[in-house]
Amino acid sequence: MRFVIKHEIKGRLRIHIIQGGMSFRQADMMEYYLSNCKCVTSVKVNERLQDAVVCYVGNREEMIETLRHFSYQKVDVPETFLQNSGRELNRTYWDKLVNKVVLRMGSKMFLPYPIRAGITMVRSVKYLWAGVSALAKGRIEVPVLDGTAIGVSLLRNDINTAGSIMFLLGIGEILEEWTHKKSVDDLARSMSLNVSKVWLCQDGQEILVPASEIKEGDEVCIHMGNVIPFDGVVTEGDAMVNQASLTGESLPVHKSVEGYVYAGTVLEEGELTIRVKEVNGSSKFEKIVTMIEESEKLKSSLESKAEHLADRLVPYTLLGTGITWLFTRNTTKALAVLMVDFSCALKLAMPVSVLSAIREASVHNITVKGGKFLEAMAEADTIVFDKTGTLTKAQPTVVDVVSFMDKPTEELLRIAACLEEHFPHSMAKAVVDAAQEKNLVHEELHSKVEYIVAHGISSTIEGKSVVIGSYHFVFEDEKCVVPEGYEEQFNSLPSEYSHLYMAIENRLAAVICIEDPLRDEAAAVVNSLKTAGIKKVVMMTGDSERTASAIAARVGVDEYYSEVLPEDKASFVEKAKAEGHKVIMIGDGINDSPALSAADIGIAISDGAEIAREIADVTIGADNLYEIVTLKVLSNALMKRIHKNYRTIVGFNTGLIVLGVAGVLQPTVSALLHNTSTLVITLKSMQNLLD
Repeated sequence: MRFVIKHEIKGRLRIHIIQGGMSFRQADMMEYYLSNCKCVTSVKVNERLQDAVVCYVGNREEMIETLRHFSYQKVDVPETFLQNSGRELNRTYWDKLVNKVVLRMGSKMFLPYPIRAGITMVRSVKYLWAGVSALAKGRIEVPVLDGTAIGVSLLRNDINTAGSIMFLLGIGEILEEWTHKKSVDDLARSMSLNVSKVWLCQDGQEILVPASEIKEGDEVCIHMGNVIPFDGVVTEGDAMVNQASLTGESLPVHKSVEGYVYAGTVLEEGELTIRVKEVNGSSKFEKIVTMIEESEKLKSSLESKAEHLADRLVPYTLLGTGITWLFTRNTTKALAVLMVDFSCALKLAMPVSVLSAIREASVHNITVKGGKFLEAMAEADTIVFDKTGTLTKAQPTVVDVVSFMDKPTEELLRIAACLEEHFPHSMAKAVVDAAQEKNLVHEELHSKVEYIVAHGISSTIEGKSVVIGSYHFVFEDEKCVVPEGYEEQFNSLPSEYSHLYMAIENRLAAVICIEDPLRDEAAAVVNSLKTAGIKKVVMMTGDSERTASAIAARVGVDEYYSEVLPEDKASFVEKAKAEGHKVIMIGDGINDSPALSAADIGIAISDGAEIAREIADVTIGADNLYEIVTLKVLSNALMKRIHKNYRTIVGFNTGLIVLGVAGVLQPTVSALLHNTSTLVITLKSMQNLLD
């Protein structure tokens, strides 16, 4: 790449790229390439100026050489990154905003009054027609008020006022549309499909391969709790599929042979083999965007109330105008009421506040699927934590494998990993990772694997039954026993670890000891949540009483429950809601899904089971639980902003009406102040809530 250095200081270069022009795609490609270089700490590419600002660490000459080696043809950028960057969207709306302001100022400065008047008359047709259309449908709403204000201004030959009203309404429309589309796109990108590996069915076996290697016509096996990675036709199996993210259906849909499944939906129960029809997941991103834009999920109840209140206030504004004229017989004073109303600011500022908060949450690695969940978070007083992978670290590790038969521990770990790799759970991942670290590569020896939620896995290997899971599952449900002579070894298992039991032919074969350390920030997060307004913190886990009590004491929860099943978690949430509490549920596994669905706001950990993320209302990153506190504080701040906006809008506009009726302010001044205040409140509503 050819470029010149325009400015530099230590650790920062501003360069100008020498080429005929830069497209949005090329700018995204360069930004992706540079941001993935180890020496680069931040990069910003401006496609219009063909400039790039690069901050880096290390040797300057190495950075220069990295820039020289860049080529659009050589860099491999994921198509999803290019499609969803948002660069073109931001540029489009910024240009719209600048063009509108420039045209407004330019016309006032350079166009003669008759031409400006003609343009204003033409532009007013849109607003007048919208008002007439609303009246024709029997609705007296905001378009009626806007049309009336513009129409009366034109009848009085007050072209400047009519132009100012339309200019400010136009600016508001652009800002609202920009914020809305940006928030929706950010949300959709967070919800978009991101599957790296899939199970390819080949020669009677399941082989784990990168998703990028799958071609149209390949057969792929999807296990319970996993996302369906491609559009396709079912060739084998019977299952229930959660399609809520795509169709909005609240109940899972039954799928069997010859049924069609869609990329991004989640297999909730059962197992399917599909023949791939669309390797790129069809237009999943566009489908999600459409779903979000059409869904009432995006609106909080306060936001909906603001819209309805805005429309309900219109008749009163018109009535106030008429009464003022009847009592004063002064058209100017009557127009002072008409030119000022509460509806514009209410209808514009509230949605912008909510959507801006959703956008701000995404900056903190928090995906919120709708404004009403921010409202629920602000009102919540009870929070329920799952333990494994939530309060404890998302990466438990195997510390020991204790053998209870004449087989080496490496062989037993290999068998366990062979079974566990089919299902998404932090404990299963620990077993698979431990086997990989020891280079215990295995063939797929087992028959069909069956996963029993919150219990374990059963299968057969070389004709022998194998089960792996919890104590309850292995010893109580499956009636397995400890081999003779191993009782003392069994009773002396280290108590500080979680235990995963594996039995072959109903006899205990191995106990895998797993360290599941508490997150460093867990206790501080619980304390911070209480400071932010949470009154009751509960921990629920399927682990033993011994492990649960130790974790609960260290975290500082108000209540804890051990050895619970998925339905127990959901029942607790439903009971708390029935008692009048607003409940948050936080989990990461398939077994947490019923409770996540039942809660007022379900929060899933980003690297947990796909079905948990699909059902949850909010997804947070796996690295830090402080994101929950951030979400609570953000939600509280949003509610404060909304209530403050209400007070400001009502107070300021009431003042304008009083001053107008008293004759202190002329209608043109009232209109200008009203529309300016609406714009200022909307712009302030777009500011970040957290400093």
